[in-house]
Amino acid sequence: MNFNFTEDELAFQEAAHRVSYDILRVNAPHYDETREFCSASLQALGELGFWGMNLPATYGGSEISSIGMSLAVEEVAYHCAATCSSLTAHFLATDSVLIGGSELQKKELLPMCASGQKLGAFALTEPGAGSNPAEMRTKAVHDKNGWHITGTKHYITNGSFADFLVVYAKTNADIGHRGISAFIVDRQTPGILFSKPEKTLGLRGSHIYEISFDCIVPDSAILGLEGSGFSTAMEVLDKGRVEVAAMSVGIARAAYDDSLRWAKDRAVSGKPLCKHQGIQWMLAEMHTQLEAAKLVTYKAAAARDAEERFSLESAVAKLFASEAAAKITDHAVQIHGGYGYISDLPIERYYRDARITRIFEGTSEIQKIIIGRSITS
Repeated sequence: MNFNFTEDELAFQEAAHRVSYDILRVNAPHYDETREFCSASLQALGELGFWGMNLPATYGGSEISSIGMSLAVEEVAYHCAATCSSLTAHFLATDSVLIGGSELQKKELLPMCASGQKLGAFALTEPGAGSNPAEMRTKAVHDKNGWHITGTKHYITNGSFADFLVVYAKTNADIGHRGISAFIVDRQTPGILFSKPEKTLGLRGSHIYEISFDCIVPDSAILGLEGSGFSTAMEVLDKGRVEVAAMSVGIARAAYDDSLRWAKDRAVSGKPLCKHQGIQWMLAEMHTQLEAAKLVTYKAAAARDAEERFSLESAVAKLFASEAAAKITDHAVQIHGGYGYISDLPIERYYRDARITRIFEGTSEIQKIIIGRSITS
């Protein structure tokens, strides 16, 4: 596909491919089998500057375009979706600081995040507030000691492995989403309790946690202005949905490539599997879905680079690419038959890893609401 990528974007993609092929690909089965956190793979990306893909050079970032970033995320997901999930969760935290933070907060924290020294977590979702963050119950009350944060967050990627968390809490419960603020909270702050990692269907090397807060943070911990948290979170999620789309493309591409090779190499009834019309049709559907997913993802990335509102484009990309990944990985299992159902091959891992892309950072149903409102307003 010629999408007129720049030399810098292609070089960035190639660098992501090399480290992903050399390290992430090798580690991925181990993380999936043992449920060990993907520390080694994540650190390898950090040492090469990939933790700063979303940040400008001013704060130590890569200064790469969103299209270049999408290509790199796709490469990471192609070789290890679990590592990709932890990496993009880090982006949610650092984007929160980039969008909502003061200049001092950005200069103090973001260069260390970009260089792989500090890992972030994005603490927005709660047990009773997933698709509608405005219903959150976590609160922050100001007193002479600073901000007293109390409440519970759930499904927080990176959790206890993160060096800091961006925690969203209500500082004024009487004015709905306009009373939500964000806070930079050090993981070592007394009064924070982490659950054991949840046992997930896929992305087993990327751990998620329930986190309970009953802690005091200083006045300097509030991210930007009081009451700006909801708007910050919505901007962050717009960006994050492009990354989920790219992640979905990466998983889907891995499943498609493996399936095409398998269909060419495996013989059934005296001829290659790919010469059977039923298999050709499945491969044709997979190819078409994958190409379309790439296009809507790159379009959303281009809209993100244009620095205009891109909620519609990011929702379309996230919805289509995640649903396409589900269909492609399902076909991949079918094409591989019994071999696709056992863990000797990575096919069933792709199938499990792809499932969450239709849920996190806004379910497919939420994306349809966003799209519907956008096109009818």
